[in-house]
Amino acid sequence: MSAAGRSRVRYEKKDHLAHVTLDRPEVLNAMDLRMHEELAGVWDDVEADDDIRAVVLTGAGERAFSVGQDLKERSRLDGAGTPRTTFGSRGLPGWPRLTERFTLSKPVVARVNGYALGGGFELALACDLVIASHDAVFALPEAKLGLIPGAGGAFRLARQLPLKTAMGYLLTGRSMDAATALHFGLVNEVADDEEGDLDRRVAAWTDDLVRSAPLSVRAIKESVMRSLDQPLEEAFATRYVWEERRMQSEDAVEGPRAFAEKRAPVWSGH
Repeated sequence: MSAAGRSRVRYEKKDHLAHVTLDRPEVLNAMDLRMHEELAGVWDDVEADDDIRAVVLTGAGERAFSVGQDLKERSRLDGAGTPRTTFGSRGLPGWPRLTERFTLSKPVVARVNGYALGGGFELALACDLVIASHDAVFALPEAKLGLIPGAGGAFRLARQLPLKTAMGYLLTGRSMDAATALHFGLVNEVADDEEGDLDRRVAAWTDDLVRSAPLSVRAIKESVMRSLDQPLEEAFATRYVWEERRMQSEDAVEGPRAFAEKRAPVWSGH
């Protein structure tokens, strides 16, 4: 099948873990409208399948996680008179995309290999954990292209970095290497320049995630993400759906019981 005809996304599930791969290596995993449409179905399935406890999101090939929006497609759309886009993806294929899927309760680990530019960087910023290759490069170059980081980059970078630092990268489109991203806490780990080290580090994190109680993980993610901009008093008083499920679950009993009996817990997810 030609590159134009095959799927843009590979989706595999095994041992409570989903692997989502942006699969257009010939264009450095640039995201076109069809890829976004395919990804929407993937995220729907991730949320609906209770057997999945965590997700690894990565890009095919060794050169790029993703270089963001397919600008050749955007140029064709502009030529056809298609309305230009601004912040968010409402009304476009794939909505809500991961960058706007605020209720996704499963943790997503970004496995960043090589370039994470524009929308690719925005995807990584929307993930819960980021493990980067030693040669990873991050940037939001939209200011150099007459565009904006409309998939949340302008908002998330200013929340995840000191404001002046974020503005420097946003207003100039300057790139950031993996060591700098680690320094600022944008990534959890940087792999060594050793074959297989990136995958080993990702596996270490996903193994820990899968061993954790699935309802606890979902409750923690929901409560953290919903309370980020709340005063503490309000955060304590907020109703969290996944915490209510966890509190009433069999797993909430199983954890302390397994500890008392000096054995590994067996999670039912109920």
